[in-house]
Amino acid sequence: MEHVRIGIRPIIDGRKAERANLEDKVMNMAYAAKEMIESNLVYLDGKPVECVVADTTISGSAQARDCAEKFSKENVAATLSVTSCWCYGSETMDTDPKTMKAVWGFNGTENPGAVYLAAVLSAHAQKGYPAFSIYGKDVQDKSDSSIPDDVKEKILRFARCAVAVGTMRGKSYVNIGSVSMGIQGSYCSDEFFQKYLGIRPEFVDMTEVLRRMKQGIYDEEEYQKAYEWTKTYCKEGFDNNKPEMQHTREQKDSEWEFIIKMTMIIRDIMKGNPKLKEKGYYEESLGRNAIAGGFQGQRMWSDWQPVGDFSEAILNSSFDWNGVRQPTILATENDTLNATSMLFGQLLTGGASVFADVRTYWSPEAVERVSGWKPEGKAANGFIHLINSGAAALDGTGRCKDQQGNGVMKPWWEVTEEDMKACLEATQWCPASAGYFLGGGFSSQFRTAAEMPVTLMRVNLVAGVGPTLQIAEGYTIQLPEEVHQIIDKRTDPTWPTTWFAPRLTGEGAFRDVYSVMANWGANHGSFSYGHIGKDLITLASMLRIPVSLHNIADSEIYRPHCWSGFGSRELEGADYRACGYYGPLYR
Repeated sequence: MEHVRIGIRPIIDGRKAERANLEDKVMNMAYAAKEMIESNLVYLDGKPVECVVADTTISGSAQARDCAEKFSKENVAATLSVTSCWCYGSETMDTDPKTMKAVWGFNGTENPGAVYLAAVLSAHAQKGYPAFSIYGKDVQDKSDSSIPDDVKEKILRFARCAVAVGTMRGKSYVNIGSVSMGIQGSYCSDEFFQKYLGIRPEFVDMTEVLRRMKQGIYDEEEYQKAYEWTKTYCKEGFDNNKPEMQHTREQKDSEWEFIIKMTMIIRDIMKGNPKLKEKGYYEESLGRNAIAGGFQGQRMWSDWQPVGDFSEAILNSSFDWNGVRQPTILATENDTLNATSMLFGQLLTGGASVFADVRTYWSPEAVERVSGWKPEGKAANGFIHLINSGAAALDGTGRCKDQQGNGVMKPWWEVTEEDMKACLEATQWCPASAGYFLGGGFSSQFRTAAEMPVTLMRVNLVAGVGPTLQIAEGYTIQLPEEVHQIIDKRTDPTWPTTWFAPRLTGEGAFRDVYSVMANWGANHGSFSYGHIGKDLITLASMLRIPVSLHNIADSEIYRPHCWSGFGSRELEGADYRACGYYGPLYR
């Protein structure tokens, strides 16, 4: 996979005396930014993000052209222009409509990089090229080559989100099946994926899974390895079905074989597998260039075939029978918009994303009424039950450990063998509910067993607006065992449970937990580890997707500088107006 790169553009005053005085300073800024980005950010495969610097400083349109030509050959997705002096704005700016843009103007009184910054951002705004402003709060001495913390934070956030945008571009979303049970998010919007994300929608009928299974279009050697691993580490759980509806041991054994093969086949459809070429299946070996996908399942599949829960849970996790590896995003019920949310989370954290129903708001009063326990701590204001039919990534167990022994979710390349085994040990695979899934199969069942900072998110499509993004930072919480058992068993006890308490602000949709639930845009959401709301807001602005709900402080919101031209007092309205004017990134 060819990685996208960040291009760094050192800008300088073309006058002879100024150039001689500042050439080293400006180039040093460029290489300092390069080193900082490359030592702090990584791609989805865990390798360091790569930067490329222009061959010369840029003082006018000729050198700007030379830089653009170099960057066009280096797969540059975003540019960071840097300077410590006055320069000629419209003659030196990046005018490539496909790149994300940021400008760092050095805050020093000897040479007014801030003046250039203001001038060139004005040019960007007037010409219609959104750009991010980077300007340190404190004045630095001319000889100071360090990057202040506030500047570092903005450069890294810009670069992190720009790499996410570039990583999506040119990939595919694979719809395996179509619409599940009339869920609107399952309707794949070709316009949304192509125009906003640069992703090509692909469509594969679910019968392709059966064809490959029947004709043996999978790696038989890997299947034997996967079967032994599954029988060793994926323990079968309790059967919650009525005795007359329970499948026989023979049926269950057959279903295990089926869902293991199904998992491999879905992965191969999405990612390809060179082993298939060796078997004479060249086309199948190529895969679909997928960065994400979804499986319809219900009901045309699950009424007579084993459910996709095992496949979805294992593929979404940071490991399988081949060990630790990058999660493959596969949305339950082919909810394309929740898959997009999961993708955003993975791009920004490098870790697994957990798919869930945003199922039930539990008020403190309701919890006390049914259990006798009055919620306290982070649960004091109530919480939301995140649960889905056994398809959640096993990273969501919270059994990975950091160096202090805290339960966490990690970037996939940091997951250890011990983490993997702990997640598997905390999960049991219960026979699927026959009331829902006549075809049988198994659902992952676990409880998130750690108090972790997480961000719940959801992309929605709204008529008259287009795509919007909802963000709720909060914490997974722990309930007393007896309380958990009482309220968890009020729904299907064979599914994975996460108790989520959003961080409240006392205002708007975050004045209380009920309001968060009441304003959520769909029945699904996904959560990723950490409080990444501010990164999501920056990413959304790059994609021209307005944020309709969030609990991020105004001081942490970082969008293109020209957004302030659409209003600076009420930021949500300005965001909607700016996104509406600029429209999708790929038109």
